Amino acid sequence: MIRIGIVEDDQAAIERLLSHLDRFQRDHGERFHIGAFRDGADVISDYRPDWDVLLLDVQMPRVDGMTAARRIREVDSEVIIVFITSSPHYAVSGYEVDALSYLLKPVAYASFEQEMSRILLRLQRRPRRELLFTATDGAHHRIAVDDIRYVESVRHRVDLYTLDETFSIATTLKAMDAELAEQGFLRCHSGLLVNLRHVTGIDGNDCRIRGGGRLPISRPRKREFYAALAEYVGSRGISA
Repeated sequence: MIRIGIVEDDQAAIERLLSHLDRFQRDHGERFHIGAFRDGADVISDYRPDWDVLLLDVQMPRVDGMTAARRIREVDSEVIIVFITSSPHYAVSGYEVDALSYLLKPVAYASFEQEMSRILLRLQRRPRRELLFTATDGAHHRIAVDDIRYVESVRHRVDLYTLDETFSIATTLKAMDAELAEQGFLRCHSGLLVNLRHVTGIDGNDCRIRGGGRLPISRPRKREFYAALAEYVGSRGISA
C-alpha cells in the first residue's frame, strides 16, 4: 500500500488531486492510502517518516511548502516530494530538498498520470522489507513490514493489522515476535506486538496507534516499552 500525503490549503486543489488519484488507481490497478493536510505546519507537526509520497503545495499561509520540505528532509531522506505550484520558478529551489519534480496548477490529469508513473517506478526500485505468509483461509499474502500497525494473539492464531486490512495467520505471537524483532516491533502486552513507527503517543497505560485506537501497555512491560519508544523516537530525530 503506497502512502500519499497531500499538503494543500486550497480545497478545490485538494479535490482535484483526490480525483486524479482515484482515476489513477482505477486506470492502473493501484491502491493508495491517502491523507490530506491543510498547511505545511500540519504535516511537520509530529512528522514521522511514514509517507512514500508528498504532494506539497508551495504557497501556504502558515508554513510554506519549501520550509516544510526542509524540515521534513531533516528526518526523512526517503519520501518522494513533488511540489504543486502556480509559479515555475520554484522548481529551481526544489533541488535544495531533493524534490523529484513539480506540477503546475491547475494540475492536468495527463501531467499527473505521467508523474505518478515516474513515482511508482522509483518506489519499485526501493528495497522494502516484506513479510510473506499464508492466511487461515489459505490465501497467500505479501505485505510490507512497515505497513503492519500491530499483531494480536487470538487463541490459536494471530491477527495482523495494517492501516487498511486485517489478516489472520495460524501461528503464534512468539514466532511473529522473532520474525519482527529487528524491525522496530515490541511487546506492549503479553498478547500484543506493536510497530513503534505507528505509535503516535501515550495516554496513561495505553499507547495511541496511527489510524485510530489504543493498545494497553501492561505494568510489567511499561518501563521497557517507554525506554524502547524513547530510543526509537530519538534515533529517528522526531518527537513522539
